[in-house]
Amino acid sequence: MILNAIQAGEGPAVVLLHGLFGAARNFGAVQRALAPRFRVIALDMRNHGDSPHAPDMRYPTQAADVWETLQSLGIEKAAVVGHSMGGKTAMALALRWPGLVGRLLVSDIAPVNYQHGNTSIAKAMAAITLTPSLTRHQADAALAEAVPRADIRAFLLQNLRFGASPHWRIGLEEIAAAIPDLEAWIELPGTYQGPSLFVTGANSDYVLPEHRPIIRAQFPAARFVAVKNAGHWVHADNPAGFLSVLEAFLRDWT
Repeated sequence: MILNAIQAGEGPAVVLLHGLFGAARNFGAVQRALAPRFRVIALDMRNHGDSPHAPDMRYPTQAADVWETLQSLGIEKAAVVGHSMGGKTAMALALRWPGLVGRLLVSDIAPVNYQHGNTSIAKAMAAITLTPSLTRHQADAALAEAVPRADIRAFLLQNLRFGASPHWRIGLEEIAAAIPDLEAWIELPGTYQGPSLFVTGANSDYVLPEHRPIIRAQFPAARFVAVKNAGHWVHADNPAGFLSVLEAFLRDWT
């Protein structure tokens, strides 16, 4: 699948992969900051943003989407940055096509199985009655029980188009069916020997100390850094802190 790509800047390629229910534009501030030095490609993952919809969301499939898209853009090597679902996709890409990935930054996710409650979130989103009279306030209220945090509800509702023909921009039905695959991790062969940085939010519990040996088994060069005052959405919770870490990681990327 060829994914929708938002590009900015010229220079060595940097690819940005967003998380579940997100979109390429979530990395807008990061892309703008890097564009003076790099060719920055933010991708809408399948079933997200303006990319096509399809049922299979297993990580090897999503990694193949990224590979095919980068081939279509003439990119032979890139620094790959992925958050959450995008981080798992980035890991799968590095393991399958290590020659393509010049360096790897994974934001707040590990190559392990999780249970994050995304099924209840998807059900709550799907349960919203889409009528022309629907307001953002009403949609927000409909999600409140399943999603107590207002900032996360606002993030989710970026995907809802209001007006005469309200609709979810994302492939909500496909995503809901694929959540067991999205919260899981398929064991993949091989290792990625390139520079790898696993960034966590200091207030997040997604990447635990016991995950580090699992990570290092397939990413032997992995280093770890925690960004203060950040939870799982590291780049949104502490944009300056995340960008500082990312820019340092890319300093000698040519």
